[in-house]
Amino acid sequence: MKVLLIKTSSLGDIVHTFPALTDAARACPGIEFDWVVEEAFADIATLHPAVSRVIPCALRRWRKAPIKTWRSGEWRNFKQALQASHYDVVIDAQGLIKSAFITRLTRGERVGLDSQSAREGLSANALDRPLSIPKGAHAITRLRQLFAQALDYPLPTGAPESGFSPASALTAENAKQLIFLHGTTWATKHWPEQQWRKLATLASAAGTAVWLPWGDDAEKARAERIAEGLVGVSLLPKMSLAQLFKKMLQANGFVAVDTGLAHLAAAAGLSGVALYGPTDPVLTGVLGERARSLSAEFPCAPCLQERCMYKGDLGKGFVPPCFSSLPAELVWRELFVERP
Repeated sequence: MKVLLIKTSSLGDIVHTFPALTDAARACPGIEFDWVVEEAFADIATLHPAVSRVIPCALRRWRKAPIKTWRSGEWRNFKQALQASHYDVVIDAQGLIKSAFITRLTRGERVGLDSQSAREGLSANALDRPLSIPKGAHAITRLRQLFAQALDYPLPTGAPESGFSPASALTAENAKQLIFLHGTTWATKHWPEQQWRKLATLASAAGTAVWLPWGDDAEKARAERIAEGLVGVSLLPKMSLAQLFKKMLQANGFVAVDTGLAHLAAAAGLSGVALYGPTDPVLTGVLGERARSLSAEFPCAPCLQERCMYKGDLGKGFVPPCFSSLPAELVWRELFVERP
């Protein structure tokens, strides 16, 4: 069976799809997936063993310069790659207008979320077989349900598996190498820098090495401030996502904020915690054999807001206030709590 998967972004959404691919590969021996994904995440999509071919797209870039895209031939080449094969099933796993636009161009039975299940209901108009997948569950769970219905196999009852061999479990005795995933998008999702510094200090004092990846100048500057003067705390060189994933496999633990890299670490099998303040881990928290989410305990959390609207008085600890309930000392202890 040959299947085309359309799930273009973001990084967290890409990684959330891995367990569904693992389910399908086990339930349907010989199944092959081609995957349409944003060019920035193409190297991550190739990591899953069930993926035969990745078809990169650049919708984000193309929308900014449509005339240039047309004249350069990029759109024509993408469309030709998309239509080069007739697929047994085409799965729109995104449920957005942009994914429906791509889905409509494909050759094969088009399957995806119906108008009540998709984030953008109009996307269902591009489908031959819309499916009902209840809202409210974690994104990984919904994707596993979608694939099981689309490819007609019983929904597995076991825990989600990303398809990678898990790293060794993290304990206080073997905490040799941690990776701190400190970069994210919204200002409100950032754990305060002074808490990262305290956590790095605790790790250094325990003889645990810490790696700090970075993706831009601002992240690099923050990483330098976190690491300054601490033995065993160091910056990684700038890496592609695939290179960073391979580096993660050499670590045995992570701490992260709400970022796609947290899901990548969980997919790699690392022990660790992801810190959630304004966002809700019930729907998008990390899921992994040894990874879990820590939620801020604060009156207005999760607010799901990019800007903090809290009006209370927390003095110097104001930004962001919800994270005041997740100090570095607590996070350090939680790293070594044995998972059930």
